[in-house]
Amino acid sequence: MHWSTVNGQRSTVNGQRSTVNQTGMDFKNKTAIVTGAGQGIGFEICRNLAKAGAKVILNDIDPGLAAHAAATVNQEYPETCLDISGDSSDLIIIKKMVDRVVEKYGRLDITIANAGITLFGDFLTYSPEAFNKVMQVNLSGTFFLTQASAIQMKNQSGGGSILFISSVTGHQAHKNLAAYGMSKAALEMLAKNLVIELSEYKINVNAIAPGATVTERTMQDPAYHKIWSQITPMGRPALVQDIADSALFLVSDKARHITGQTLIIDGGWSSVSPYPSQT
Repeated sequence: MHWSTVNGQRSTVNGQRSTVNQTGMDFKNKTAIVTGAGQGIGFEICRNLAKAGAKVILNDIDPGLAAHAAATVNQEYPETCLDISGDSSDLIIIKKMVDRVVEKYGRLDITIANAGITLFGDFLTYSPEAFNKVMQVNLSGTFFLTQASAIQMKNQSGGGSILFISSVTGHQAHKNLAAYGMSKAALEMLAKNLVIELSEYKINVNAIAPGATVTERTMQDPAYHKIWSQITPMGRPALVQDIADSALFLVSDKARHITGQTLIIDGGWSSVSPYPSQT
């Protein structure tokens, strides 16, 4: 059973492709960085930002995936998206992204720290190498991308918005995901703490916590959609569009007075928490 919060693609469920909702949110003259966005939730966020008028720096560790994703966005919404490939937890790549968005567009309004990895493993045998990798990408990368972004936002007029991608596994225990769940819970605490650190600069920081989501990775399991439809109170797992809609709201001007919060997007699963293997 796969559990995805950050990786995947625009989804097809029962033969129907998810569509972009009309959010009514205007991102004209806004700029954004989105990490881990070569596919899945990150890609859909980039696509929606571009549709709403933003200029977007799209990052992915895979150069080919990043280039293809940016080209796809630009085909739909010309000259809205630039790709920067590389490990989003690398301080050099972080600096490159922030420098590039400022060099190209003059400011940074939105940062969405979407990149993350899931390494399953039994707690009693979990290796230091796996643990360190999860923490490096999920925590260190987010922390220092936020730091670099906040410094830029502090030094420009109007502040900015920062969003973390957490997970319901940061709220509900899930077998073989001790390190991953811990990293996601930590991101939510970071969002709370940064209320103290960044509010005076008009920077708001929030998180979203997706649950089961239909993505390229999860759809490799042919039973995924059926199982999660059965155990999700709303009757289906999330689509990437469901997650993107919430993300865009929290980085929009409509949410400027919301900060330090985490929004769970799981169709009600975490309220009842049936484990998938028990069905």
